[in-house]
Amino acid sequence: MEINLGQGYQPGSGNNPADNVLQEIIPNTLVGKSDELFALARKNSLWTLSFGLACCAIEMMSTHMSHHDFDRFGVVTWPSPRQADVMIVAGTVVKKMAEPIKLLYEQMPDPKWVIAMGSCATNGGPYYRSYSVIMGVDHLIPVDVYVPGCPPRPEALMYGLLQLQEKIKQDARSGDAGE
Repeated sequence: MEINLGQGYQPGSGNNPADNVLQEIIPNTLVGKSDELFALARKNSLWTLSFGLACCAIEMMSTHMSHHDFDRFGVVTWPSPRQADVMIVAGTVVKKMAEPIKLLYEQMPDPKWVIAMGSCATNGGPYYRSYSVIMGVDHLIPVDVYVPGCPPRPEALMYGLLQLQEKIKQDARSGDAGE
């Protein structure tokens, strides 16, 4: 039994998408969401405002040196909060430093991220419950990535940065980039 599907029907020609205008004008072009494209650029060119307060700062500095080479991840250290988009808080945060940390965070342009490096920046460390120590920088500013250790090895900070890059990419996919 033969089924007649209509005049002008040819097998293999139904439900094909229309020709893409971009492929005709600009062949081999990559198309994607603008948020995802911007996130790709952001995650591979992070400028850090390094805020070394104690012994963790030595490990943070060694991460930027040639043996570990933070540059290969697109990380550039920047002394000004006006151009930085990542703040790395490394070390013990005392109450005297609370206001300067908040001020520097507020001066950073959006989108901005924070890495708390070491147990002192994460939860007060061995100085927990001291009269002058803040029990984690997350009591002052929002923290995106916590890097544990006392002091954490440079490899741990590099892993924390990779986690931050993954978070930037996932935020762009879910639609809350920079929030």
